Amino acid sequence: MRRVLLVTGASAGIGAATARLAATRDYDLVLNYNSDHAGAETVAEAARNAGARTLICQADVGDPDQITRMYHQIDAEFGRLDALVNNAGVVDRSARVTEFSHDRLRRMFDINVIGAMLVAKEAVLRMQAGGKGGAIVNISSAAARLGSAGQYVDYAASKAAIDTFTKGLSDELARENIRVNSVRPGLIETDIHAKGGEPGRAKRLAATVPMQRTGSADEVADAILYLLSDAASYVTGSILEVTGGR
Repeated sequence: MRRVLLVTGASAGIGAATARLAATRDYDLVLNYNSDHAGAETVAEAARNAGARTLICQADVGDPDQITRMYHQIDAEFGRLDALVNNAGVVDRSARVTEFSHDRLRRMFDINVIGAMLVAKEAVLRMQAGGKGGAIVNISSAAARLGSAGQYVDYAASKAAIDTFTKGLSDELARENIRVNSVRPGLIETDIHAKGGEPGRAKRLAATVPMQRTGSADEVADAILYLLSDAASYVTGSILEVTGGR
C-alpha cells in the first residue's frame, strides 16, 4: 500500500523535487502551496503520471486556521498521514540586523518556525492515531550554523530553531515509532535566492564550496527520501548536511 506524504511548499524548488521523487517511491501526495497554484498543478501532474494519487492544498502555513483547514482536507481525502516533509519557508531581502523591522521578523518566524511546528503537531497527532508511526523531515539550512551575517541573520536563526525543534520532537516521539530528522541544504539552485533579491547568489558563492559547485534540488530530494524511507529506520534526531562540504 502506498504511504501518504504531505510536502509543504511543494510548488517549486526542493519541495517540488521531493514530491516528484516521492511519487516514484510509492507515496501518494498532499501538495501544499501558498501562492503558486500553477506550479503545484505541474508537480501534481508529474506525480500522477508516476502513479501517485494527489491532493493539492492551498494554505499559508503562517496562519494556524489555514493549517487546520488543510488537515481537514487531508482527513477527508486520505484518512491518514504517514510522512511529512516540513519544507515551506521564506527569506527576505539581504539586510543587517540593525535594519530589521518587527514585521519582517514576525513574518519570518510565523512561517519558518511557528508554522513548521504547528504543521508537525498535526502530522504527529495523525501518526499517533494510526498506531503505525511515521517519519518527519524538517528542512533546515546550512545558514543555521553559518549565521548569514549581513544577509539573512533572521532566516539563519529561524533555521537554527528548526534544528532544535527536530531534536526535541524526535526525543519525544522515539518510543512511538515516529522518526524526526532534518536536512540542511547548502547553496542550492532554486528560486529562493531571487525571492531574497539575489538571483545569482548561489553561483556567486559557489567558489566557497569545497566541491566548487552549487547543488540541485534533486540532490536534496534524494537525501530527504532516504530519511523518510525504511532504510533510515534507526535514524532519528539527526541533521543531514547536503552542502558540498561548506
